[in-house]
Amino acid sequence: MRVILAEDNELLGDALVTALKQEGYAVDWIRNGKDAVNAPLTENFDIAILDLGLPGLDGLSVLRAWRASKLDFPVLILTARDTTASRVEGLDSGADDYLVKPFERDELMARLRSLLRRAEKSGQKDGVITFGDICMNVAEHSITYCNVPVNLSRREYTLLHVLLAKPGKVFSREKLQQAIYSWDDDIASNTVDVHIHNIRKKFYPEVIKTLRGVGYVAAEKSSDAKGDT
Repeated sequence: MRVILAEDNELLGDALVTALKQEGYAVDWIRNGKDAVNAPLTENFDIAILDLGLPGLDGLSVLRAWRASKLDFPVLILTARDTTASRVEGLDSGADDYLVKPFERDELMARLRSLLRRAEKSGQKDGVITFGDICMNVAEHSITYCNVPVNLSRREYTLLHVLLAKPGKVFSREKLQQAIYSWDDDIASNTVDVHIHNIRKKFYPEVIKTLRGVGYVAAEKSSDAKGDT
């Protein structure tokens, strides 16, 4: 999952980036409001953590601009403004949740997981994606195939989650790359292909089907499948 973090406090921002990456998120950290408004217009994000006291353009203006642009990813406001009026204004402006600083890391991560579960719309029940013989428990960050646990790397899990959450949707290589890497990651040209190859070996060849010149889509196992696709 890819997170946009809009926070101007260097110490807090650095700590959040570290914590989020440890939880398996790809994080893009933005330190001012103007850049925060524009970033989701050209990149895909799954969720946002938004400070209200941003320089250049305040967080509420950023949030309203996102919603006016029909950007519907979940937004968690993370701020020191703790009045009821501030909470109401933030939620009425389009935020999905509101957490006051200081906060506990575990609570922040739990709120992010909750928002992401709510955002998932296809193939899920109670935070679980069932796709053929694959069962992905998003809340527990676990996955089984034919009831046998499967170990995936952080990026393999995220890539497969993106595909299984929207069965039938075709994702380009660029979109998958954006989902698992942040701007400052060193990305090789064949990285997505390597992850897909590894996932296929752990499940079955056509779990991620290649549509030549178009992209990739999740596919259920066929009875006559042979070899890697």
